[in-house]
Amino acid sequence: MRNDVVSIAVDALGGTVDQGGLAALDVAVGAMTTYRVGGCADIFVSVKDRADLKRVAVAAAESELPLLVIGRGSNLLIADAGFRGIALSISDLPALLELDQVQATVAASAGLLLPVVARRSAAAGLTGFEWAVGVPGSIGGAVRMNAGGHGSDIASSLVSVVVFDLGAGVAAGEEAILASDLGLRFRGSDLSSNVVVLEARLQLATGDQAAAERQISEIVGWRRENQPGGQNAGSVFVNPVPGEVSAGALIDAAGLRGLRVGSASVSEKHANFIQADAGGSADDVRDLMRVVRSRVEESSGYALRSEIRLIGFDDE
Repeated sequence: MRNDVVSIAVDALGGTVDQGGLAALDVAVGAMTTYRVGGCADIFVSVKDRADLKRVAVAAAESELPLLVIGRGSNLLIADAGFRGIALSISDLPALLELDQVQATVAASAGLLLPVVARRSAAAGLTGFEWAVGVPGSIGGAVRMNAGGHGSDIASSLVSVVVFDLGAGVAAGEEAILASDLGLRFRGSDLSSNVVVLEARLQLATGDQAAAERQISEIVGWRRENQPGGQNAGSVFVNPVPGEVSAGALIDAAGLRGLRVGSASVSEKHANFIQADAGGSADDVRDLMRVVRSRVEESSGYALRSEIRLIGFDDE
């Protein structure tokens, strides 16, 4: 039965890549995340234009397979068992970055990295997006989770987005949505998993270029000093009370820095980061998250909520 629905999707995608179609089979999508662990997707598609997106929407409708948009993979943990569906990347869609210094607006395609947009905006004398230089990931992913840091977030400057609803099947197409209609909240939004963000429009301010670039340098320096590099997805848990109670402080207070489960460990540098060893296991990361969540709830009463998307795990 499983092979039947995969075949239906492959046919709707014009066959496999070696047949001139869009579908690549059993691709290690876990390696495409910043954790660099995890399993394969039944089907992987790298879309290059709107027509490809439409074909993915039709394939999903005809096969009834679930969809997963990977983006830059900075906020995902994919189970070792993989993803039983169609995974897609929009990184090969045409890039767009328009900086209007008169109106102080920025139009950015979803695949652009936040640090790139932050630096380019500052260089153009547009301020208000400096915080994003310290946040890994893309514009599209940042909109979906209302990413933020250093006292600000996407919601603070987002005006509107252009999206593509992959869940609409043959009726799939683009739609412009105002930021006020996205249900943006602390590290979340109302965007469904089948809706792909294609473009975001930001309202910034005209300011001092040198001051903006100094702030960017300070944020980069702070991040290097206080946050680990390597195989991780940034902050693992949402702060229970933003601005007052941080997940990292609760994990620290529970004495969990350095705690290890198999190939995963709580970072010694920042307690709200979980590191994966090279060649490690996504399931170890997930198991460590469970242990941390349980121990923090026991010690503080706070039930930590995951900030990263957990894909393919039996209990998710």
